[in-house]
Amino acid sequence: MAEVTLEVSGRDGTGKSAVRKLRQQGKVPGVVYGGHRDPVAIIVDRKAITDLIQKSEHGVRSVFLLKMAGTDQQRHAMIKDIQIDPINRKMMHVDFIRVVMDEVVRVSVPVVITGSPIGVREGGLLDFQVRELHVECLPNAIPDKVEIDISELGIHHYFRISDLPLPEGVKVLDDPNRVVVGVTHQRAEVVPEVPVEGVEEVAPAEPEVISRGKKVEEVEEEA
Repeated sequence: MAEVTLEVSGRDGTGKSAVRKLRQQGKVPGVVYGGHRDPVAIIVDRKAITDLIQKSEHGVRSVFLLKMAGTDQQRHAMIKDIQIDPINRKMMHVDFIRVVMDEVVRVSVPVVITGSPIGVREGGLLDFQVRELHVECLPNAIPDKVEIDISELGIHHYFRISDLPLPEGVKVLDDPNRVVVGVTHQRAEVVPEVPVEGVEEVAPAEPEVISRGKKVEEVEEEA
């Protein structure tokens, strides 16, 4: 499969007005880090990077060629971070990291569970705690996901990080004893209250209320 190329251009203006103008033109400001070189401010077309994420085989975890427009400069890179506007959901900023293909990288990989656990069918509760793993591997070995079949999980049975099936060459950086997913205790059964026959409910005695208009002295004399 041919390598995907993403073309970017250099960025001079870094002020708020310059960045705002870029976004209005359908561009996204970004920075390229790593690769034993200084960071470089760049501009990328919003549609181009959206297409790369949606159409690439590995989506946001794809390794691609980052090419500087108008030059012969290009090198492998990955998306490190994307900032999204919380209101209009458009990209606001993108961080890229240069990739050296024979050097390991650290990335986050989603955990996906499949199957219906036996323990849940028996009344237990599914407890899915770790939905993302931090791993270290070569760029061409980055998994799209780590998938677990939890069909055989009974009540009080768990998958820990050390139990996960990982591709060769992928090292997990998280605590191996941490629980990823399990089935906890059964749901408590609600027992309806049954009234006891032959027992008459006695209303609690109410405190005597001093009637309005009486003085404290009059009440003490009556006592």
